[in-house]
Amino acid sequence: MDKAVVYNRLAGGLIVSCQALQDEPLYSSYIMSRMAYAAEEGGAVGIRANSISDIREIKKTVDMPVIGIIKQKYEGYETVITPTRLEVEALVLEGVEIIALDCTIRPHPSDKNSEDFLYKIRHEFPDQLLMADCSNYAEGMAAARLGMDFIGTTLSGYTDYTRDRQLPDLELIEQLCRDCGKPVIAEGGIKTPEQLGCAFKAGAWAAVVGSAITRPREITRDFILGAGCRTKEFKEYKQKGESE
Repeated sequence: MDKAVVYNRLAGGLIVSCQALQDEPLYSSYIMSRMAYAAEEGGAVGIRANSISDIREIKKTVDMPVIGIIKQKYEGYETVITPTRLEVEALVLEGVEIIALDCTIRPHPSDKNSEDFLYKIRHEFPDQLLMADCSNYAEGMAAARLGMDFIGTTLSGYTDYTRDRQLPDLELIEQLCRDCGKPVIAEGGIKTPEQLGCAFKAGAWAAVVGSAITRPREITRDFILGAGCRTKEFKEYKQKGESE
């Protein structure tokens, strides 16, 4: 898909993250493709997806730009979102429109200095659109200087040094929109339409919502915790006690 087309199709819209890890009930490339189809019918303009198998099925099912990632854990490192050149190359070969990378200051498995890693990727794949998953202002500004095409607030609240940030991080969105000179994609902790609207009011060029749309286990837990409902396990325990 032509870069100009990607920009035009994503600008001002909602990107839905369709991801499920191995320990989740919906872990299946087929299910993720149907999630993407449902998101498309609902009005989403793009999809964020993890793994080659999921991306391949999604691209067969919907005609929308895909932000592709590969979550890969390397022993001794915290970074898991497309952390080395190996994952980047796989996504390039798969033809995803945008590749998202961990752009935090945390060490990458292939380069102790994250800026060295980003510099190498930017210059080795000059025609590939790249999104920087950042956790704070300094990381977003550094990623912009290194030539990332989109700056995301994805990891605010998820690094040790941003645990105290309130999500969605509207302050960070506003600061980066004002200063970085790149399209800012709001992502992280957006759980309601009202919060999504606030992200756009803060200046976001586009926004990603994931768990609040595509993770029913987490959505169910949020409802139960928020309302103080009794859980299935509690009811089973109570029923067992009454029968004894």
